[in-house]
Amino acid sequence: MATTLTGGNPHIVTLPNTPSTSAASPQTIIQQWFNALQTQLSRPDSIDLTNIFHSESWWRDMLALDWDMRTLHTASEIQDFLRKRQSQTNLSSFKLQDKGKWVPRVEQVVDGLTWLSSMFFFETAAGKGKGMVRLTQSDDGHWKAYAIYTSLQELKGVEEPLGKRRAEGTTESMPGGLAGGTWIERRKRQHEFLDAEPTVLVVGAGQAGLNMGARLQNLGISCLIVDKHERVGDNWRKRYRTLVTHDPAEFTHMAYLPFPQNWPQFTPKDKLGDWFEAYASIMELNVWVQTSVVSAEYNDASAEWNVALSRGDGSQRTVRPRHVVWCTGHSGEARIPSFPGQESFQGTLYHGSQHTDASDSDVRGKKVVVVGTGNSGHDIAQNYYENGADVTMLQRSGTYVITADKGVFMMHEGLHEDGGPPTEECDIVSESLPFPVQFALSVHGTKRFADAEKETLDGLRRAGFQLDFGPDGAGIARAYYTRGGGYYIDVGCSQLIIDGKIKVKHSPRGITGFGPRELRLEDGSALPADIVVLATGYDNMRTTVRKVLGDKVADRCQDVWDLDNEGELRAMWRPSGHPGFWYFGGNLALCRIYSKFLALQIKAVETGLSTGKRDQQRANKI
Repeated sequence: MATTLTGGNPHIVTLPNTPSTSAASPQTIIQQWFNALQTQLSRPDSIDLTNIFHSESWWRDMLALDWDMRTLHTASEIQDFLRKRQSQTNLSSFKLQDKGKWVPRVEQVVDGLTWLSSMFFFETAAGKGKGMVRLTQSDDGHWKAYAIYTSLQELKGVEEPLGKRRAEGTTESMPGGLAGGTWIERRKRQHEFLDAEPTVLVVGAGQAGLNMGARLQNLGISCLIVDKHERVGDNWRKRYRTLVTHDPAEFTHMAYLPFPQNWPQFTPKDKLGDWFEAYASIMELNVWVQTSVVSAEYNDASAEWNVALSRGDGSQRTVRPRHVVWCTGHSGEARIPSFPGQESFQGTLYHGSQHTDASDSDVRGKKVVVVGTGNSGHDIAQNYYENGADVTMLQRSGTYVITADKGVFMMHEGLHEDGGPPTEECDIVSESLPFPVQFALSVHGTKRFADAEKETLDGLRRAGFQLDFGPDGAGIARAYYTRGGGYYIDVGCSQLIIDGKIKVKHSPRGITGFGPRELRLEDGSALPADIVVLATGYDNMRTTVRKVLGDKVADRCQDVWDLDNEGELRAMWRPSGHPGFWYFGGNLALCRIYSKFLALQIKAVETGLSTGKRDQQRANKI
């Protein structure tokens, strides 16, 4: 029954084996379990989980028990944590979901693992939330918790103005009535922050910054978003010409505003840029484009930033927010290696982030080497081939490959898909398992995807392309959350490799240097090259912080991404280590989901529910 740790990686776990079951009444069993949990929670100092949690159980919490994101593993650890927090938290009022997909039910998860699951609602002293519970059966027949998830969704007394709570909208109903001006007159003053300082400065107006701004403003927190580009959405428009999103539409909605029903499954970059621009207008976000951060200093005594901004018209403005949210992109600062002899190279050399389109010049017959086999490397190689170049991809280590037309849709089966459950419920379910457990389940999913994509994968192997399914075979899930890369979502390049139209050179020991017209490899061979594209990825977001804000700020921040010792992402969407400073990024879906949790953390600080200091201190220790 145990979930065990294996190997040298603390986040590789073995899923439990459970007895086969045909539970007659999942609702009764789960309700009885919650009754027992509530009994224990009613006596905080002496909580005893022995009879309702397996020894190797999990509790993932988003702000309900602590103003941070926590993954607790083992019943004893969960018990100790609840004893320390329950008297303040007052976790209570559990209610099972009674309609929709995630009512109490039996789930055959994978071979050998069956659990009872249900979505549920709860309250705390601070707010209300939703969660998921999974119970597995012991050999003696007792149902105990294998995994529970609690996520705070709203704060009491500061609920979002949604649905029946929406604003009336008439001039008379606005603060100050007509004397305060019409809607457009107020918007102009709000946009320029003529009457008050912004509480939050968001740096970057991509999917992270826009989702963040919308969530904050809906909680009544004034927010200024600044972006260096000329228009909102240029962070997508100015990327290479052929780029489209690799995730389907139902997965990539923005907060509060889903795509129309006729939206394409995969969004072209310019179309997405236009959507961002429209979103900023519709959501009434205060965005200053062509604006850059010149300097920023934090005053610990006043818990306030002093940020100098340079605007497109040449003017400067100093703002004093209490929080800075860094939304410059998880893939923001290019990682550009240098090599011996590079200055002698007579061809063209550039990083993949600078790629626009191969048709910008006549590349027919030119020998192009693309260094790197992630998403960008494949897309750039395909772009050059389609414009007549002789293309070779240089691969140092294996890459995970999943196809957009099969594997990607299999990943979202039963959740974010056309005709599926509400997005908000899918978001709860998709984040409800601890990352180590998600990875363990992904091992089984990755095998299913590989079976469905066998023809493509076998073809790549025959072409000399090295595949890597991860240290535990978890595929894209582990690659994304621990490395931020190392995978390719195939939108056509794999077939070009299989057909020999794009060549692959495997060089495990890498590059030794450049000659005038060649790239020299550690194995003693050389690749003739007129153009070399370094699709070598991006640095940690902290690198950008150091570059823009300086060492004083960066030294207090943590590195971002990969899992901490509990199994949560380091510093992202949660305390960064620096007071009043938050990292925020990820794909469109993650920015929609986690913008809620970061906005709630900031609101908790602003309302006095959280000082933020304890969580920042704890972040520095993890």
